[in-house]
Amino acid sequence: MADAAGRLSALAEEVLGTPFPVRIRAWDGSESGPPPGPSPHTGDTRDAAGAADAVDAAATADASPKSPTADASPKPPTLVVRNRRAVRRLLWRPGELGLARGWVAGDLDIDGDLYAALDLLSGVLWDRGEESAPRRGPLSALNAARDPRLRSAARDLLAIAGPWPPPKPPVEEVRARRGPLHTLRRDRAAISHHYDVGNDFYALVLGPSMVYSCAYWPAPDAASRPAPDADLAEAQRAKLDLVCRKLGLEPGQRLLDVGCGWGSMVLHAAREYGVQAVGITLSQEQAEYARKRVADAGLTDRVEIRVQDYRRVSDGPYDAISSIGMAEHVGAVRYGEYAAQLYGLLRPGGRLLNHQIARPPQRHEDAYRVDEFIDRYVFPDGELAPVGRTVSQLEEAGFEVRDLESLREHYGLTLRAWVGNLERNWSQALRHVSPGRARVWRLYMAASALAFERNRIGVNQVLAVRTPEPGTSGLPLRTRTWN
Repeated sequence: MADAAGRLSALAEEVLGTPFPVRIRAWDGSESGPPPGPSPHTGDTRDAAGAADAVDAAATADASPKSPTADASPKPPTLVVRNRRAVRRLLWRPGELGLARGWVAGDLDIDGDLYAALDLLSGVLWDRGEESAPRRGPLSALNAARDPRLRSAARDLLAIAGPWPPPKPPVEEVRARRGPLHTLRRDRAAISHHYDVGNDFYALVLGPSMVYSCAYWPAPDAASRPAPDADLAEAQRAKLDLVCRKLGLEPGQRLLDVGCGWGSMVLHAAREYGVQAVGITLSQEQAEYARKRVADAGLTDRVEIRVQDYRRVSDGPYDAISSIGMAEHVGAVRYGEYAAQLYGLLRPGGRLLNHQIARPPQRHEDAYRVDEFIDRYVFPDGELAPVGRTVSQLEEAGFEVRDLESLREHYGLTLRAWVGNLERNWSQALRHVSPGRARVWRLYMAASALAFERNRIGVNQVLAVRTPEPGTSGLPLRTRTWN
């Protein structure tokens, strides 16, 4: 097949209605699109007779990625289509999920700056606005079948892609889920998919802090901003301390950390503030790791780690509750129950620090759909809500919301640091997880970094109080100052 890249570029432009923003390199060695960068490529250049379709995707997927931060002048990105199987994936599952499956399987890759490629592709694949979002269901399929332009594109793709069968999804994809959302059993399975990947793998990505939420980076000078490869561990320590200070922790108080991860928050609070801390998680692997850290720190008399759902906690009252990066798993149908449960576990005057990723509100909230790649590969059943809705539901549960701080830019820096850790430790990471799993984490973290930087999503710390009836919140008149 001559000039597969040119044909793919032309088809993409026909379907998208705009030139494809990145260069394409196909399995036959052909290239098409924006001018290539100065560096020679090292991609797969098998001939068009279909030999490339037999390439073992796992063998190509474990090649160490080059961090764009390591190159002072990164070349323009190129989408590498390693074989016709990648085209079949797009033919049988057009859009984001087909691309994700190709990426995870190693059929698709990026030569050059991954961030630049995702930034360019987002403009035509993801950021086309609410009104342009792909519609699902039989009616949309029927309308697509009636569109002569799309029918022609499908025929051309079929000619390029080759024969049946459609490729199976990568093994890293979550299979079909049954039953109502956010039951105890289904939530436990969703948490296990994401967090029971292996503590050794997470240690490579997160670094020694073992904190899986955005760090709190120091204020830069007027002419710069913190580098993403600055001291991540110190920035994570600063975030944990920020939470403790917002909660007003004091020796002897009881702290509940909902979604405690590997125990970093409860360890910091017990060691630095002298509290009695309980951390709960649904991940058995996290709990085992956290318990060992507690024992090694000599804090077993002050810190307890439980494998427990927040709906099953009944040993209040607590003086303070932290929920850091956990509420995204709760879901819209359960959020009122979540807020009411935490309210009931606090003593009058107790404080809640809810640290949660947020999305912008939509004109028609019923149209909100979870990102397919994230839902199938990263956070099954995870949901994002607008911060206004989160505040409203906390207030509906009885809380007085006293402070809201956005840490959006901090999360972009944190994610870039995690991506850098993964890229530097790629070969070692593949001793703990499959190449496909490592590729999932690299893609989702890089794409998420851009989403935070471009204000497509945000993250907020909401400080709320179970203010007693007389109205005395216990907070100072001014909780923080501005530079």
